[in-house]
Amino acid sequence: MKPTKPVKQSPLYIILLILAGEAAFILPFVLARVFRATVLEVFDITNTEIGYCFSIYGLVALGSYLVGGPLADRFPPRKLMGTALVLTASGGLVYANNPSLTTLTVLYGYWGFTTIFLFWAAMIKATRIWGGDTSQGKAFGFLDGGRGLVGALFGLLGVLVFSWFIPDGSVELNTFQQKDAFTMVVYITSAVVALIGVSVFFFLKSDSTGKKVLKEKITLQSITTVLKLPAVWLLMIIILCAYVGYKITDIFSLYAREILLYSEVDAAKTGTFLLFIRPVVGVVIGFLADRSRPSLYLCFGFLLSILGAVLFASGLLGPGTNGLFFMTIIITALGVYAARVLYFAVMREGNIPLVLTGTAVGIISFIGYTPDIFAGPMIGYFLDNFETVTGHHYVFWLLAGFSTVGFVASVIFYRISKK
Repeated sequence: MKPTKPVKQSPLYIILLILAGEAAFILPFVLARVFRATVLEVFDITNTEIGYCFSIYGLVALGSYLVGGPLADRFPPRKLMGTALVLTASGGLVYANNPSLTTLTVLYGYWGFTTIFLFWAAMIKATRIWGGDTSQGKAFGFLDGGRGLVGALFGLLGVLVFSWFIPDGSVELNTFQQKDAFTMVVYITSAVVALIGVSVFFFLKSDSTGKKVLKEKITLQSITTVLKLPAVWLLMIIILCAYVGYKITDIFSLYAREILLYSEVDAAKTGTFLLFIRPVVGVVIGFLADRSRPSLYLCFGFLLSILGAVLFASGLLGPGTNGLFFMTIIITALGVYAARVLYFAVMREGNIPLVLTGTAVGIISFIGYTPDIFAGPMIGYFLDNFETVTGHHYVFWLLAGFSTVGFVASVIFYRISKK
């Protein structure tokens, strides 16, 4: 593979890449993570039913990964990403109007297309070009850390808007108050996502290096070449396990509400606190990974995930254990976010050609992101069909199990890959 030097982009390019990277997923995922309890109340659905919505998203995304991946090797990122963001924001107009479960399910299918087909592989490829030969950890660390900060700010904005509609001193809200507050959160979020999309379309300009890594046409030979690489198959397993961990972080605010008996606002603040950990982890892990091998820190990330999961599942956390609760959140977040930062940063270490990044990302993601299909119903099943505390414990034992498999796959990747 021909070496490439780190690309010197304008600050605007990097800022737009980070903003776009998280804005695409605010409506379908971040709002549901921060306002999990509120979403269930407003739409009158169960954890299992919202899990089915996530599954429809995942099913549509599955095909979009395969077809959209090669597009990123053929067309400039700004056109693909900008269009995807505007289309995603338009779905917010439906989301804000209290859709039925059927409509909500269709909406999540629509978002599965808009956020993946044109967007995902293009974003990963743009980031890999940015990192060059020596700064893959830094590139993906800044991307994921920046995305985490953007997500946290969106979450904070949502909590502030939501709080404006709460009567002074009120802890329990009626359904109408919840609907009005959440509707405003969605409208404001959709407007910001659309604005970012338009900005990306016109101002995320590719430089000369970016043009050199675009293919003239899409061929079957490119797919065959990617499938012959051992790193591709290992990354499928690694990302699948890491992504299950990331999906389980969706219930942290619900855990605070149901187990530690927090108010709705305080539970939402817990979810937002988690989002603020992500940028710190992204930047620190990214710099550390470039000083060694990213796959080594990938192994450490899974080990921390195992430790945090065991603490959550142990039964030690309950009302009055706020200090231990937040310490456990930090440990788990360190592990989950470290793995998330690095699982694409190891592509160069695994000898995956830069020019075939989009195709490789599409194929890897086809398996790696299948938790979008099964994780939601799996989590919802345990939360809805077991006593509250027991259901939460079972979910975190699942996290421990998947993290163990991810750790083993990461060790194998580390041993067979060359820097």
